[in-house]
Amino acid sequence: MSTSLRIATFNLENLDDKPEAKPDLATRIAVMRPQLLRLRADVLCLQEVNGQEEKNQPRRLLALKALLQGTPYAGFHIAHTRTSRDEAYDERNLVMVSRFPILSSAQIHNDRIAAPGYKRLTAKPAETQAKEVGWERPLFHVVLDLGGGRSLHVINAHLKSKLPSPIPGQYEGYAWKSVAGWAEGYFLSSIKRVGQALEARVLVDELFDAYGPEALIAVCGDFNAELDDVPLAALRGRVEDTGNAELGPRMLVPCELSVPESARYSLLHLGKGALLDHILVSRPMLQYYRGTEVHNETLPDESGAFRTDTQFPESDHAPVVAGFELP
Repeated sequence: MSTSLRIATFNLENLDDKPEAKPDLATRIAVMRPQLLRLRADVLCLQEVNGQEEKNQPRRLLALKALLQGTPYAGFHIAHTRTSRDEAYDERNLVMVSRFPILSSAQIHNDRIAAPGYKRLTAKPAETQAKEVGWERPLFHVVLDLGGGRSLHVINAHLKSKLPSPIPGQYEGYAWKSVAGWAEGYFLSSIKRVGQALEARVLVDELFDAYGPEALIAVCGDFNAELDDVPLAALRGRVEDTGNAELGPRMLVPCELSVPESARYSLLHLGKGALLDHILVSRPMLQYYRGTEVHNETLPDESGAFRTDTQFPESDHAPVVAGFELP
């Protein structure tokens, strides 16, 4: 009998339960719980899950617990990123929800790659020496027990957004003081985003070194990058890019390539679709691959002139799910 394996990634867009939030959590749950049920996922990689505090309790993922209540996911195994105090982060936790037992989990954060040094050119007052440019968001590596002696390595990622990083003395309120300052902030964000992708790629190579070319690996999440952007190219490791056919078995393959191009988007910006959410798998996973869906039929477009800060109940990202059948 074969084993169904549906891997999904979904950026929940700041899932929280703040009293002043509009729409409130109940309104969001009414829209988002059916989205999760439709996925029929065995493994859920979630991004932007905020933590909540209760008196005399460590910060926990109470909003997520409410969202999953009454669904099959409520009985799944859950692991998430944690602070040095062993509690959920206030914002942007990475979460793994799995039907399969979780063998281990680990956060990777500037571990494989030392934060590069950079002296900001447009900073005011002027900087006299380089400072570290580290990325704020970790990777989350979870090992799942698929049964039959097989393990699946899943890396949940949320790469830095394309919004420019702040430059001292260059950004005040909601406006930049110079185009050069804005451009430098954009450059710093690019360093962080590509640095995270490189760290993920180093981890993937370590897994191939340890478990051989038949390793079952999936790298999932919100990459804030499209298929041909540098972060995705770094992760994919195509022979066309490396020029070394012997590295072919270490390629990662984007599952979305089997989705018709007209439906290949998970975010709308000014009416144009972009696929920022990806599921990349090692080549041995392809023998079990059955197809990918991007659930973008009701995706809202939160961009455009004269928009308010009012949030839609649903996320501004569409979930992506890839299906496999393991013998």
